[in-house]
Amino acid sequence: MKKVLLYSALLLMGLALSQVWPALAPATHGTALPVLKFLTMVCLGYLMIQVGREFEIDKSNIRQYGWDYVVAATAAAFPWIFTAVYFVFVLGPSGGWATKDAWVDSLLVARFSAPTSAGILFSMLAAAGLAATWVYRKARVLAIFDDLDTVLFMIPLKILVVGMKWQLAAIAVIIFLLLWAAWKHYRRWALPTSWKWTLAYAVGLAAVSEAIYVSSKLIDEVAPVHLEVLLPAFALGCVMAAGHEETPGDRRAGGVLTAAFMVLVGLSMPVLVGVGTTGWGSILGHVVAVTVLSNLGKMFSVFCYRREATLRERLAVSIGMFPRGEVGAGVLVVSLSYGIGGTAVTVAMLSLALNLVLTGVFIAAVKKLIAKKAP
Repeated sequence: MKKVLLYSALLLMGLALSQVWPALAPATHGTALPVLKFLTMVCLGYLMIQVGREFEIDKSNIRQYGWDYVVAATAAAFPWIFTAVYFVFVLGPSGGWATKDAWVDSLLVARFSAPTSAGILFSMLAAAGLAATWVYRKARVLAIFDDLDTVLFMIPLKILVVGMKWQLAAIAVIIFLLLWAAWKHYRRWALPTSWKWTLAYAVGLAAVSEAIYVSSKLIDEVAPVHLEVLLPAFALGCVMAAGHEETPGDRRAGGVLTAAFMVLVGLSMPVLVGVGTTGWGSILGHVVAVTVLSNLGKMFSVFCYRREATLRERLAVSIGMFPRGEVGAGVLVVSLSYGIGGTAVTVAMLSLALNLVLTGVFIAAVKKLIAKKAP
């Protein structure tokens, strides 16, 4: 658990810096923000290429992936729905539940609670020595589908906010093509796989992703094509031929990049907005309630996979899906860009930060649950 503690400390350090840096040095923070975002994408791309290389696709059992997708869809939808309903009925204005704008704003802000941070989850589980367990293998599938659903669910939300745009359809097409390529060309490309090459691939994917985003934003600033590097990197890892043995240099580089990723995820958190007249006591109560609701939404997998795993393992998978990170922060940034504010945004930011702080606790709980299987 030493690595888990180290990574948790790095997350917290990055989170603390994200809050004080803008106030202490606003000029350098504004200049560095795009660079930090790009470096986060590079590190995430590196980690997801490695995940794709380790990912085992059983083409003879495609029905299993269909069920995994359904379970992952609940993990992406239930936290979103629970949180949105809370925002409308508890934090919204009296009678606001009957207005379209209140629901659209709440549904958009509440998306922060949906995406599991695949990069954090995989890194933490591996650091805890759980990479060979059923829990890790299942969480790997569910977390990837979870993030995929997050992107797909954002499409109709953006349509409600900005109207029908061709860019939103383009994102769906790109996702389909990437998944098709990962399936069709699985383990067919004999590419170099050392850490230097993998890092180069990650830099290239991050650069292409950012170039597409910037170019599409010049065409239409309201609805740019924004595809996270997670899925392209995972697809690339899937199509790379097997057989590479990890060297000590690969392991060292992976450790350094994972540590850097933890700091960068913390740094990517938005600056917390003021509490207004609500008061900190009330805000903290809402933060706890929203955090509990959003994590309860991740628990559907407890009732699934009864033929594959024990109750403790299924519970461990659900808890393993709790960590949030850079994708949720990105949703909040999108919400702010559309002019959405108020108490709900403050609560969402603090809830995201709380989940980030508790990441080490979640992983420790997972390890304890599966350390000894229930009879």
